[in-house]
Amino acid sequence: MTVVTSPSDVAHPFTVADLEEMPDDGRRYELIDGELLVSPAPSWAHQEAVMALSILLRQARPAGLRVLPAPFAVRPDRFNEVQPDVLVARYSDLTEDDLPRAPVLAVEVISPTSRLRDAHLKKAVYARLGSASFWLVDPARDKATLTVFELAGGAYREVACVAGDEAWTATQPFPVRVVPADLVRGLRP
Repeated sequence: MTVVTSPSDVAHPFTVADLEEMPDDGRRYELIDGELLVSPAPSWAHQEAVMALSILLRQARPAGLRVLPAPFAVRPDRFNEVQPDVLVARYSDLTEDDLPRAPVLAVEVISPTSRLRDAHLKKAVYARLGSASFWLVDPARDKATLTVFELAGGAYREVACVAGDEAWTATQPFPVRVVPADLVRGLRP
């Protein structure tokens, strides 16, 4: 379950400085407009999909782009820090500690406890930041899915949705062929 703590629950909005005081307890701590989001450690299916997609993207990326799995902070200001499950960023945009601007691709791998947050709240944040592409992966063992959104006029529009063994070839941020079922093949012997 994701817990959201709003600034009304405390004397002031949370800042990234507050995040540095959070315990290293396996949970993910993020900020959206000064509200603290706390998520539990991810499941095996989630991590399998993150790892497989990170490797796939890393092998296909052109020079000048980097692929990073969470935890790595997208920190555009002191009241916002999100950690996409996988991000693609321009090498020149990265600092040693974070990404202070929008990734060119943000990927969220949903779990039962993060479905609404990832599909709506975080998707809206990435659109507001200007991430050109947003992918939502559902690693369900019976039929994994990939839903792809691209930014147009400040809002995301869905450009593809594939499931199971269906393949989709991205053109943005670079050409790469993704088969959702391949992202979770490691869950079966």
